[in-house]
Amino acid sequence: MTSPAPSELSFDQASLPDHVEQTVQAIAKLHAQHDRRASALVRTVDRMTALVARPAFIGAVTAAAALWVGGNLFLGWLGRPSLDQPPWPWLQTASGLGAIYITALVLISQRRKDEISELREQLTLQLAVLTEQKTSKLIALFEELRRDSPTLADRADHEAEAMSTPADPEAVIQALHETHEGLLAQDEGPAKEA
Repeated sequence: MTSPAPSELSFDQASLPDHVEQTVQAIAKLHAQHDRRASALVRTVDRMTALVARPAFIGAVTAAAALWVGGNLFLGWLGRPSLDQPPWPWLQTASGLGAIYITALVLISQRRKDEISELREQLTLQLAVLTEQKTSKLIALFEELRRDSPTLADRADHEAEAMSTPADPEAVIQALHETHEGLLAQDEGPAKEA
């Protein structure tokens, strides 16, 4: 089943402002590029993980195990040799092997989802820095306008002056690291004394 074409979407895109439409298109492009980079094997793993993640899968596994145990008990009751005697070593082996495969499927799919999540986080961080810079510029322009306007009282606004200077991302990262290390050192201090 293919995704609907943009013209087939259920909402009216004409009602979206241009800047919102551009944002939607940029995000859709990010996801489409991520999907295009996936190999056929990775897409197959994603489909298999989606299949395993359905409630029906649990029902199917439960039914299969019940049929296996019931069938083997029934064969024993008929006096015929059963394929698997209690404590069901073949069933345990199949279950263990299935668990390994399901774990691998989930990890592979999660890794792929983490990649797109990391891209979104980077985009969010870049936009946050850009927004902070734009906000600082707007505050600086408002302050300049207030100082230059003959109808407004000229007064010192230290908070606005501080906010008009954009933050240095490198300095913020350094402060975060130092604060984090300081908190870790505080937590380790009482632990060492104990």
